[in-house]
Amino acid sequence: MANSMKSAAFLIESRLAEAAKGSSSAYYELGVIYSTGSEGVDVDLVEAHKWFNLASLSGHDESKVCRAEISLEMTAREIAEAQREARNWLDLTTRRAA
Repeated sequence: MANSMKSAAFLIESRLAEAAKGSSSAYYELGVIYSTGSEGVDVDLVEAHKWFNLASLSGHDESKVCRAEISLEMTAREIAEAQREARNWLDLTTRRAA
């Protein structure tokens, strides 16, 4: 069990590192992880929406469908929170790259 949790944490950390570089596939993979609760994380639709939104902005077409699907299960407040978190992520990573 501990090894699977370590590998899950490593996978998420590596996806986050790629996402920080603007990888649309990493954004998408994080969206899938949080929307399905895979890799040992709890389902978090706000977090999933954030990553699908970032992937969509990066031109990842499949993420647009996923974002639309999970939006049906979210409140307007949750969607607004996810959008705010996506903007914050972009601000943070853009500032870091500059």
